[in-house]
Amino acid sequence: NLLHSGSFLGGRMSRAESAEYVADASRRVEKVYGVLARVYDGFFDWALGPGRRFAVSQLMPRPGERVLEVGVGTGLSLPLYPVGCNVVGIDISEPMLDRARTRLEGLEHASVRLENMDARAIAYGEGHFDKVLAPYVISVVPDPAKVMAEITRVCRPGGTVIVVNHFQSAFPPLAAVEHLLTPLSTWVGFRMDLPVVAVTRTPGLSLVRTKRVNLFGLWHLLEFRRH
Repeated sequence: NLLHSGSFLGGRMSRAESAEYVADASRRVEKVYGVLARVYDGFFDWALGPGRRFAVSQLMPRPGERVLEVGVGTGLSLPLYPVGCNVVGIDISEPMLDRARTRLEGLEHASVRLENMDARAIAYGEGHFDKVLAPYVISVVPDPAKVMAEITRVCRPGGTVIVVNHFQSAFPPLAAVEHLLTPLSTWVGFRMDLPVVAVTRTPGLSLVRTKRVNLFGLWHLLEFRRH
């Protein structure tokens, strides 16, 4: 049940088997978040909202900049972007996007475009965006390495990438518990044992800083600069 990319599978699957595994996992994620769309705001925002709001403040989006939010979900962060900022929010779940569209109605906000899109294949050219935000999505996608590669590709050189996510603990006993619980956590849309190196070793990105966020500091904000 672990949502590992081909690189994490350690050669135990053929390329075709790995591709099918990732495709199945992606369909499951889409289905899970289609169901969660109805309760996502109330259930998750109390715990994850502080980190999301802090991430946008640290991204410092400015009028005229092009920003990509990967895993925009129900659009909880959209009211935080300033007028004049050009935002593209992508998500694989259409029910989540429907709620994001409703959130935008009557709201004075940045220029926002919402698109149903798989983050493994972002339909924008290289260096199109000045800044990219990926809140709580890397432990959800079935191929983290591919998603991080796409995020890097579409961010311009010198641009900013911010990832907010829970990563496997560096404390071995807790890490073991997270590993044991991951088969259960995947059924509600995320895995608990993703190693931080799945993000920090992304080619083309330099880690600028890290900060613990949210309840008990169990989530991390990672800020990168694109080479």
